[in-house]
Amino acid sequence: MKIKHYAVLWITLAFFSVQTAWTQSSGFETLKSLEIMDQIYENLDLYFVDEPQNGKLSKTAIDAMLKELDPYTVYYHESNIEDYRLLTTGQYGGIGALIRQMGDYTFIAEPYEDCPAAKSGIKAGDKILTIDGKNMAKKTTDEVSDALKGPKGTSIEVEIERKGEGKKKITIARDEIKIPDVPYFGMLKGDVGYVKLNSFTQTASADVKNAIQKLQADGAKQLVLDLRGNGGGLLIEAVKIVNFFVPKNQVVVTTKGRVKEENRVYTTLEEPFVQEMPLAVLVDGGSASASEIVSGSLQDLDRAVIIGETSFGKGLVQRTYDLKYGSKIKITIAKYYTPSGRCVQRLEYYDKENNAKAKEIPDSLLKSFQTKNGRKVIDGRGIEPDLKVESPDLSRLTAVLITSNCVFNYATDYVLAHPTIAKAEDFKLSEQEYMDFKKYALAQEFKYTTASEESLKKMKETAEKEGYFEEIKADYEDMISKVTPSKERDLQKFKAEISEMLENEIISRYYFQKGRTVASLKNDIVVQRAVQVLTNQTEYNTILKK
Repeated sequence: MKIKHYAVLWITLAFFSVQTAWTQSSGFETLKSLEIMDQIYENLDLYFVDEPQNGKLSKTAIDAMLKELDPYTVYYHESNIEDYRLLTTGQYGGIGALIRQMGDYTFIAEPYEDCPAAKSGIKAGDKILTIDGKNMAKKTTDEVSDALKGPKGTSIEVEIERKGEGKKKITIARDEIKIPDVPYFGMLKGDVGYVKLNSFTQTASADVKNAIQKLQADGAKQLVLDLRGNGGGLLIEAVKIVNFFVPKNQVVVTTKGRVKEENRVYTTLEEPFVQEMPLAVLVDGGSASASEIVSGSLQDLDRAVIIGETSFGKGLVQRTYDLKYGSKIKITIAKYYTPSGRCVQRLEYYDKENNAKAKEIPDSLLKSFQTKNGRKVIDGRGIEPDLKVESPDLSRLTAVLITSNCVFNYATDYVLAHPTIAKAEDFKLSEQEYMDFKKYALAQEFKYTTASEESLKKMKETAEKEGYFEEIKADYEDMISKVTPSKERDLQKFKAEISEMLENEIISRYYFQKGRTVASLKNDIVVQRAVQVLTNQTEYNTILKK
C-alpha cells in the first residue's frame, strides 16, 4: 500500500479514537460507513487507471460530506487556515486593499486607510498587471488575493497601470492587516451617538466599548447600534456587548446541543456602564448569528428598540476543533435561545424522515414568547423589528450602473480631474457634474430590463397561451412602451439615487471607508427613524411598554 493511503487510514482511526459517548450513540451504521469509505479509498489508490490526486480527492469527499449537513459546518485545509484566522480575528498578512474583477484583469477597488497599499501610493482604479513579475491577466480575484497576501515584513513588487499616468512598479511591504469590527462611530443629530459594528471578532466588544465611551465624552445621551449586514462571529463577544446595557447575572443566551457539554447558559458577568442610555439597534436581512443574539436579547429584555428589516434567522452555534497537519473543522454543535426562550433559526437543514433539506419552519409550528415587559415575539423567523423600516430597493438602472463598473470607472476619472473635494459630510455633485456623468453613462454599452417590463412580457406569454392576447394587444403595446428601458429617461428619473451612489464612491477615493459611511448616513431613512424614536421619550417608552 502506498504511503498516501496511510493519511486516509489516519482519518478513519481519528474517527474511532473520539470519546466513547460519540461511538455508542452513533452505533454500527457509522462504523460500517467508515470501513466502506476506507476500503473505497484504498482500492482507488491501488487500482484506478491513473494515479489519483489523493489530497484533492479527500478534500472533495470531505466537502461533499459536510454539504449534506448545513452551510456552517466547514473543513479548513491547512492551505486555507488564513481564511479561518480572518473570520475569528479579522486579521491577515497582506497589503490592505479590496480588489475587483473587470474584464481580464483585477483592479484595486479600495485601499484600506493607513495600510501598506495606501501608504505606498496604490489607488482605487489601479489595474494590477503583475505581482513579483508574474502576469495577473485572466487570474481570478482569489488567485490575485493569494498573491498579494503573505507574512508581515515580506515585500512584493506590484506593477500597476493607472489612468492618466501609465504603468509603474510599486514595492509594498506587507503588514498585519486588521479589518476593524467598528469601521465608524460618530455623532448624529443632537445628542445621538452612532456605532457601526461590522463583525464579531475577538476585539468586537472592546472596540464597541471604546466607541461608546468616546461618544459619551462628546455628549452622546442616546445611542444607535447598527448591526445591518453583520453576519455574526464569536458568541462570547455578543454576550459581552449585551452586558454593556443590562445588569450583572442576566441570562443573555442559552445553547442546547446533542452533546450534554454543549448545554450552556451565558450570563452577564459585570455591571453595565450604559444601563440607562436609550438604545436603538438596527438590523436587516444580513444581520445573523451573533447580531441576532445581541438584538434578540436586548429585545427580549426590553432594553432596546429594534428597527429595520427582519434579520436572517441563524440560531445555530459552531465550535472549531483542531485536526492534524494544521487543519481545522468548524461544526454546528447547538442551537441558541434568547432570554425569552425562543430560537430564531429560520431553516431546518435536515429532515431525517423525508431526507429534505433547507426548508423554512412552517407557520403552524411557530411558537409565541413574551419579552420582559410582556410584548409578544415569535421563534423561527429571525428577529422581527419593533419598527419595520425597509430601505428602498435600487432601480434596475442604478444596479446595472454599479455592476457594470460605470460608477466605479467614472469615479476614477473624476479623481484625476479633482485633486481635492469638500468634506465627506458636505460633498455633493453639481448639476453640471451630474450632466457630465449622464453623458458618460449614455456612451457606455450596457443593457437592463425593468421589473414592470418583465412582468408584462410574462403576462403576454400567458395571454397568448390562453388566446386572449389579441383582445388586449393595443393596451399591452401602450403599457410596454412606457416601461421599456430608456437610458436617457431613467438617468433623469432616478437621478437622486444614482447621485448618491456616485457621490459615495467618489468620497471613498478621498476619505476611505469612513468617508463613505459618513456620506451614506445623510440619506439613511432607517437611521433617521432611529433618531426620531430616541429623541421622543414617549414613543420610545410606548414601544417598550415601559
